[in-house]
Amino acid sequence: MDGFHLANASLDRLDRRERKGALDTFDGWGFLALLRRVRDETDHTVYAPSFRREVDEGVAGEIAIEPAARIVVVEGNYLLVEDEPWGRVRGALDEVWFCETPSTERETRLIDRHIRGGRTPEAAAAWAREVDGVNAVVIEATRSRADLIVSGTTGEVLVGD
Repeated sequence: MDGFHLANASLDRLDRRERKGALDTFDGWGFLALLRRVRDETDHTVYAPSFRREVDEGVAGEIAIEPAARIVVVEGNYLLVEDEPWGRVRGALDEVWFCETPSTERETRLIDRHIRGGRTPEAAAAWAREVDGVNAVVIEATRSRADLIVSGTTGEVLVGD
């Protein structure tokens, strides 16, 4: 899903770059269109965008989904959100797993990732709390819509089949 981050130039124009990663900083309709293409267009390769942290931008067409693929795994924070267009994503997927991670562990991982990405420890901690933390509230509220809940620390199944 990260390949569907809006470009930094678009985020700047929309005055949303300081919240990059929030629900409205993604092209949800584009993501939904890709999911539908993957399901419907099985006679040729479908290309999907990736996301490169080193440039902090999506890269169009980097992931090739071959016609022989029978299982395609996507990941993203907002797969279970009910707001449009995200509310349609759930129906385009056969199964959705929710990865549950304790907030302290999640914050530690995010701070580390942001520091590796070039932020100072202080800026990384602020982003993890003020941006990622706000997003986590939205994401955690979708937990009940998942088919399976797995631990983000042990990989164990917590709820589901």
